[in-house]
Amino acid sequence: MSEGTISITEQKDFVVSSSSLKEVRSFSRKVFEKLDINQDLKDELVLAIAEAAQNIVKHAYKGQDTEDKMEIKISLDKGQLEIGFFDKGRPVDKENIRHRNIDDIKPGGLGTYFIQQIMDAVVFKEGEKPWINHLILTKNLNF
Repeated sequence: MSEGTISITEQKDFVVSSSSLKEVRSFSRKVFEKLDINQDLKDELVLAIAEAAQNIVKHAYKGQDTEDKMEIKISLDKGQLEIGFFDKGRPVDKENIRHRNIDDIKPGGLGTYFIQQIMDAVVFKEGEKPWINHLILTKNLNF
């Protein structure tokens, strides 16, 4: 079965916390297991999702404890994979989104770089009520 012939849409809410990231990765893997794509691509997509979720925790909420939830929606239609992230954290200032210099060897700061390398498009939109932020990652799976 090719990705161009199947459609999926799955979404789930997660508590905005670093402790939820394991559950985010597990949810993502479960969705991607339904797709006939190679394991390396599945792993890369899970990494992109985990990095984006971590950025919500770290930047939109400054790592502070909250009862807020973030929603992750994964959909595939006609070979176009779209991953949406919705949160109620601090509004994203698109001008401040950049990864550190790749040659600066130290932990952290490369999530945005990895996401941009893995995905075909990364778009920030204002969230529709009740959401404040809406991040859309897309990947064309038609090979």
